[in-house]
Amino acid sequence: MSKFFRLEEHGTTIQTEIIAGLTTFLTMAYIIVVNPVILSSAGVPFNQVFMATILSAIVGTGWMALCANYPIAIAPGLGMNAYFVTVVASGVDYRVAFSSVFLAGIIFLLLSFTSLREKLIIAIPETLKSAITAGIGLFIAFVGLRLSGVIVGDESNLVKLGDLQSIGVILTLIGILLSVVLMILNVKGSLFISMIVIAIISFFTGQIHFDGFMALPNFGHQLMITDPITPFKNVIANGLYGAVLSFLLITIFDTTGTMIGVTKKAGLMKDGNLENAKQALLADAIGTTVGSIFGTSPTSAYIESGTGVAAGGRTGLTALTVAAMFAISSFFFPVVSAISSVSAITSPALVIVGSMMMASAAEIDWEDLSEAFPAFIVILTMPLTNSIATGLALGFITYPITKAIKGEAKSVHPLVYAFAVLFFIQLFFLGGH
Repeated sequence: MSKFFRLEEHGTTIQTEIIAGLTTFLTMAYIIVVNPVILSSAGVPFNQVFMATILSAIVGTGWMALCANYPIAIAPGLGMNAYFVTVVASGVDYRVAFSSVFLAGIIFLLLSFTSLREKLIIAIPETLKSAITAGIGLFIAFVGLRLSGVIVGDESNLVKLGDLQSIGVILTLIGILLSVVLMILNVKGSLFISMIVIAIISFFTGQIHFDGFMALPNFGHQLMITDPITPFKNVIANGLYGAVLSFLLITIFDTTGTMIGVTKKAGLMKDGNLENAKQALLADAIGTTVGSIFGTSPTSAYIESGTGVAAGGRTGLTALTVAAMFAISSFFFPVVSAISSVSAITSPALVIVGSMMMASAAEIDWEDLSEAFPAFIVILTMPLTNSIATGLALGFITYPITKAIKGEAKSVHPLVYAFAVLFFIQLFFLGGH
């Protein structure tokens, strides 16, 4: 196992990788519960989505582990399941809507066999890469603070400080402080240790309630896709071209952005290049295709993978641990549901990782406005729009403009121009989902 995952080469151990995998899983376990809740609002059976979520995560993350050797987890993306609901709300049956997901997955899969996505990672300017990492950091931290109630909605100012006397907020703040202390003291697996401590406190303070412990996996009632031809017919008959393009663009750039952010943080990106990039980029394409067959929205690389990297994860063994935990969770739905429902357990890790990822902002040339402004737009809009894809889109659109105004249009890679146009179309003509 050590040789297969090249643990010594990456300066890590089996124990560190497993702890990192458990850390990543705990911070993203909420998707096992949240995804069925969201998609069931579109009429998809809850149990169907529950198992489809787990299966797509196992397939995508397993591929990432065994074929790409990266500590990155794959699972259905939150933004994309929300967009799926809007497609169904437009009057399309959810089974037909899954046809657009399947078709996007197939196109995605074909693109991943080419060098297009790999070239895209190389083509993205270093300024945008650094901004993406910092933007994702703010996005993660904001999500953690919002889920835990430290920050709440406010009519006059969008957000405000939450109730500091709330037990959930208090536990979150304790978790953040404990994590910082352990990390400053260089304690291995500090984020995971902090989660365990908060989980124990949550149990004794009555925050966790268990409705049983085990339940046999239920694979649902039927497959959403039974043959490869019908999805094409459904998309054409219902004019779902916009949905296919939106799913495709969001999946490509959510995953690409997350992969850049996580691998840079892990020190796995060398001179702007990513080893085994093609295999890594295949993971979410395969996960999306498999997920659509069983009944879930497109998969994406998870920003929560950053928590595992912060815990020391550097190889596919971290991802394999995550895949194994997803498989095990199919038997322990009541327990996973209870733990992942207490945001105070996972939110501190998101905040800490967010603060660490902000360090990449120092790599941006803030004196050059043609570089600084697109970077600023990316960092600002990711948390404010609650979308990594939107931040990426605005960065891609503004970067060629600022460089052209400065007279450096030729320094911008042609692929950046191409995707700037596609992003412009998606944002302004396809609803910006």
